[in-house]
Amino acid sequence: MRIAIRVKPRSRTEEVTKESDTYVVRVKEPPVEGRANRAVVKLLARHLGVPEGRLRIVSGFTARNKVIEVMPAEGGER
Repeated sequence: MRIAIRVKPRSRTEEVTKESDTYVVRVKEPPVEGRANRAVVKLLARHLGVPEGRLRIVSGFTARNKVIEVMPAEGGER
């Protein structure tokens, strides 16, 4: 599954909201040396209830608009 997100770094709060088809992810970290990307993955994983290792940024590494892939659990669903 792929999710379109819009990142808002250097926010006062950390939260995930949904606006139409896009998730808006606000993180406190600045967009320096991948810090905001790591914070986005951590916060989004917590919001979705999945391990961080199942999330992967597939496009938009240096942009505010990103596409995140949520990989299936190993062993599949039962």
